[in-house]
Amino acid sequence: MKTTVSRYDFERAFVDAGRKNTFTYVGMHLLFDYLEQYEEDCGTEIELDVIALCCEYDENTWQDISDNYDIDVSSVESVKEKKEIVREYLQWNTSLVGETDSGFIYAAF
Repeated sequence: MKTTVSRYDFERAFVDAGRKNTFTYVGMHLLFDYLEQYEEDCGTEIELDVIALCCEYDENTWQDISDNYDIDVSSVESVKEKKEIVREYLQWNTSLVGETDSGFIYAAF
């Protein structure tokens, strides 16, 4: 038995699971839209499992991603260029869900 999950239901599930601070408000919306598009593209329904989503996806600043994955951004000076290096790294190495004002949402690896 399946239930259609709205964006509100999606947000509420994170709150109910004690994971409301795992993603920013914008990040959560990007993840919801990404998962809906994935379902549509693949023709497969996804079960809403908040804990699994929190393990499978991350939201971090470009600095944290650079540090965590040893991405060398020392060759450029501007923040814009450093963000671009991190964005390209994510695009080549995992699924980039989206970008917020503070960072990136991506499939953890």
